[in-house]
Amino acid sequence: MRVVARRDVTGELRACNKQAGPAAAANYAGHLQTIARPVAAMTATYPNESTSTRHSHRRDQFILQITGVTAMMTERGHFVVPPGHGLWIPAGVVHQSRAWGEVEAQTIYVTPDRLRKTSETCRLIRASSLVEALMDEAVRMPQTYDQDGRDGKLLELLLTEIAGMPEVTLHVEVPPDPRLAAICKAVLGDPSSDLTLDDWADRCRLSRRTLTRLFRRETGQSFSVWRQRVRLLEALARLGAGEPVTCVALDVGYDSPSAFAAMFKRELGAAPRHYLRWTDQKVVLR
Repeated sequence: MRVVARRDVTGELRACNKQAGPAAAANYAGHLQTIARPVAAMTATYPNESTSTRHSHRRDQFILQITGVTAMMTERGHFVVPPGHGLWIPAGVVHQSRAWGEVEAQTIYVTPDRLRKTSETCRLIRASSLVEALMDEAVRMPQTYDQDGRDGKLLELLLTEIAGMPEVTLHVEVPPDPRLAAICKAVLGDPSSDLTLDDWADRCRLSRRTLTRLFRRETGQSFSVWRQRVRLLEALARLGAGEPVTCVALDVGYDSPSAFAAMFKRELGAAPRHYLRWTDQKVVLR
């Protein structure tokens, strides 16, 4: 009888913490910023292509992707979060999300003083099995969990694990220079655009040499390498949502699926479908 009762209570708590859609999730997230505990958690679902408003939180935020793919835009970079990955967003960072596919994500909000070793910039990690298990526990806990009991100890372990996870580079930086930022945001809005560096130099009334120098100084990359990364991330998001490889390859600016597949494997170490295959297994196991 105790086991059944515990399962019932757990199910009720999880239902209370699960929000459907951007508006409900935003409202509940605002409530969680005021919880009298260092960590507050929730699960949220988002329909395909839904977007949030541009916003920030007073607490640090960690989002673990369960299903679907989330594209996250911040003022300094664009991230793609596939299933099994987590994104750390420091308090005060303005961000906006877009769902690719039917998205489910687990989120914790952490008072900024709890994780001093974590970077003050956004970090994307590939979550370990332990992080996933602890996040699943976190969203089941009551809001006023016992900080000195089992729940508090599990959350402390979760924060330690998140801080220790290696960073994954599924993102591109948006430079602070307003001229370059305008170019980058235009490319992010249309990754298939074939405008060259000369075209952008003309539009910005800069010489090609000046624009090349600025781009390398601000991003550490050439414009062509940066744009290729944008196309990769756009493709990864759309592939994660189930779109065919051929359609994605052509839509992000490649002449053929084979050219796209070669780039994808060179950058991520596996062909598109092989890279995402473990995601399907993960969904089945949950």
